[in-house]
Amino acid sequence: MDDSYVRRLLVVVLLLVTPLPMSIAAPHKLRLSASDFASIEAVAPPPPPDKPTTFFEVDRPHRPPPGSFGPCSTLLLSHSFAFTYTKPPVTAAYSPPPCLAAASGRASAISLAVLEWRAACRGVQYDRIFGVWLGGAELLRSCTAEPRPNGVVWSVSKDVTKYASLFAARDSTLAVYLANLVDDQYTGVYHANVTLHLYFRHPPPPPPQAGLGPADVILPISQSLPLNDGLWFQIKNDMDVGSASLAVPANTYRAVLEVYLSYHSDDEFWYTNTPDSNGPFREVTVQVDGELVGAVWPFPVIYTGGINPLLWRPITGMGSFNLPSYDIELTPFLGKLLDGEEHEFQFSVTQAQDLWFVDANLHLWLDPRGAATAAGVTSYDAPPLDMTIAFVPERPGDEFYYTTAFRHVSAAGWVQTPSYGKITAAWTQRLSYENSNSIQGSSAQVVNQTTDAYSGVHVADRAGVLYSQEAQQSFPLYMFVGVVNQTSNSSYTVARNVRLGFGEERVAAGRPGFWSRSLSNAQDCAVNVDVEDGDAVGVSWGTRQTYRHEASDGCYFRNVTSSGYAVVSDHSDEVCVKGSPAGGVAESAEAAGAALLSS
Repeated sequence: MDDSYVRRLLVVVLLLVTPLPMSIAAPHKLRLSASDFASIEAVAPPPPPDKPTTFFEVDRPHRPPPGSFGPCSTLLLSHSFAFTYTKPPVTAAYSPPPCLAAASGRASAISLAVLEWRAACRGVQYDRIFGVWLGGAELLRSCTAEPRPNGVVWSVSKDVTKYASLFAARDSTLAVYLANLVDDQYTGVYHANVTLHLYFRHPPPPPPQAGLGPADVILPISQSLPLNDGLWFQIKNDMDVGSASLAVPANTYRAVLEVYLSYHSDDEFWYTNTPDSNGPFREVTVQVDGELVGAVWPFPVIYTGGINPLLWRPITGMGSFNLPSYDIELTPFLGKLLDGEEHEFQFSVTQAQDLWFVDANLHLWLDPRGAATAAGVTSYDAPPLDMTIAFVPERPGDEFYYTTAFRHVSAAGWVQTPSYGKITAAWTQRLSYENSNSIQGSSAQVVNQTTDAYSGVHVADRAGVLYSQEAQQSFPLYMFVGVVNQTSNSSYTVARNVRLGFGEERVAAGRPGFWSRSLSNAQDCAVNVDVEDGDAVGVSWGTRQTYRHEASDGCYFRNVTSSGYAVVSDHSDEVCVKGSPAGGVAESAEAAGAALLSS
C-alpha cells in the first residue's frame, strides 16, 4: 500500500455558507498522507522516548496438545525489506528441519506448528501488505505495522498445523513478498525474521480418522515463481478473473479449498462505497470450470494506516496482522474433478474496484491404499446472488443508502473409496449481508454493516456419521467519521470511531466424539483530532478489546484497554468456568456436537 493507496474523497454537496477547510482533518478522508499524519502526531502524547513501541494484535496463545514435546525452532528467513516494489519475492530453500526427521519425518508426527513473523522498522513508511508462501501455497497474509521515528516492533504467531504436509516435503521454496518503497520521504526499512516452531507427538499417534486432521496433500492455486510480485492473483474490476488449472490426484476422497484475500487502493474501504463507486457489497466467487462452488464474504479488516493510524496504536485492528482465510468444501464436487484431467479454478470479485489480491490452497485427503476413488454429484443448487441497494433521500446534501444481499450454495455427492467404502457428502453455505450508509453533507459519514455466514458439511458411510462440521460466523462493523464539538467554522473536532466484531461458533463430530469452539472478539476504538484554523492542535485516542475463546481443549480470555500509546489495563486468563457465559457457550456447543453424533 503506497501513496497511490489513498482513499478518494467522497463527493458531497457543501451547502454551508462558509465551508469547513479541507485540511489534515478532512472528515471523509480515510487515508492520510505522511505529512498530514506527522502534523497530527506532533501534537499527540508521545510514547517513551528512545525506545521502540510495541504494537500487537489480540489473539490467544498457541498451546501444544498434552504429551507433546518441543518446540524445535528453525529460522526460515531473515531479510531487510527496503526498496522491494516490483522486485521478485525474497526466497529461501526449504527442507524439513532435522528434528522432524528425528520424529519419524512424517507430517503426522507434528502436533502443533507455529509460524512466527517478527519485525522492526524505524522512520517514515506506509503500511504494506505481505504474504508468506511455501511450495506456492500461502501460509500467512499480513499487514505491516506503520513505523515511528523511534521505531516499532511487532510479531505475528499463527497456528499452521494444517499445513503439516508442506513442512514434511523436501526440496521446497519459501517465498515472502513485501512491496516496500524507500526514498527521501519514506525511509522505513522492514527488518524481519520468519521462524517455524514445531511440536511433536509422543508416542506416535494412531492413523487419523478418515477426513479429519491435516490434509495429505496441499496444492497451490496461485501464480508461479519467478515473478516480480506476490504469488496472488490481482483482481482490478468485476470482470477480472484470476485462475489456475490443476489435476486432482486419482485417490482423493476429500477436498477443501482455502481462500486468501486482501483489498487495496480504490477498494480498501469497500464497505463505505456509494453506488457511484460500485456500492458497499463485495464477495469473492469461486468457480470450477465455470460453475460456482462457493463464495467468500470477507471480514472487514482495517489495515494499520486506515482511517487514522492512531486508532491502531498500540492495539492493531482485528485481523490486520493475521488476515483470515476462508474454507469452501469441495468434496461433493469430486465427481467433476476425478477424471484425471486438469480443471480450472477461477476467482472473481463482485462489483470490484482496483485492487484485490486473491489466491487459494487446495487441501486434499488421499485414500491410504493409493488406489483410485470414484465419485459422483447427486444434487446442486446455487441461485443467483440476491442484492438490492435502496436510496433514501434526506435533507438537501444528505444521502442514505441501504444495501442487502443473500446467497445460498449447496451440493451433495458420493465418493467410493477402497479403504472406507462408499461415503456421501453434503455441503451447504448460507450468507446474508446488511449495510446502511448515512452521509450527512460534508460533516459526517456513518456506516453500519453486518455479515452473517453459515457453512456445514456432513459426511456419512454405511455405519452413520463419519464426520460433520458446522460454522456460524458474524462480522459486525460500525464506523463514524465526522465533525463534532464545532464552535465555529475554524474550530472543531474531527472524530473517528470504529467498532469491529468477529463472532464464531463451530462444532464438529465424528466417531471419536465431538469438538466445539466459540470465539467472541469485540474491538471499540476512537480518535479525536482538535482543529483550529485548519491545523491540528490536540489529539486523543484509545481502544478497548475483549477477546473470549472457549473450546473443548481449552479457554482463553483477555480484556485490554489502551489510551494513547499506553496500555492502561490488561487482564487475561485461561480458566473455563462451567456455568459462566463462556462456559454456557461451550455447553451448548457440546450439546450440538452430541446431536450431530446421534443424527
